[in-house]
Amino acid sequence: MSFKLGKRSLSNLEGVHPDLIKVVKRAIELTNVDFTVIEGLRTKERQAQLLKEKKTTTMNSRHLTGHAVDLAAWVIPEGSDKGTVSWDWKHYYIIEKAMKQAASELKIPIEWGGDWKSFKDAPHWQLPFNKYPK
Repeated sequence: MSFKLGKRSLSNLEGVHPDLIKVVKRAIELTNVDFTVIEGLRTKERQAQLLKEKKTTTMNSRHLTGHAVDLAAWVIPEGSDKGTVSWDWKHYYIIEKAMKQAASELKIPIEWGGDWKSFKDAPHWQLPFNKYPK
């Protein structure tokens, strides 16, 4: 099965670092779970709102500089013909495999929020600070 990024995903990649876009575009070709790009470049106002809602822990997000994306699993529930976003971790481990394979093929380092020790963030992917300073 082969997936491709839709118009909204491509629009949400505007302003994102070209290396991260390359990884996302390759990963959608590799994944066994469809995904959508729900957020890329973020304003300071949006980041402040997410901090207030406790959906982030920092105002120093890589989203503010276009060095991060959030991907959501897009699945069709059994017995349905309509796709929907799922937050079930089982889908994110499959997306993780595709993203890490894409990054490896392209020789672009990435970090996954699902690998973090605290505040695990399955949808979050970013380019590392040490290789991609602001």
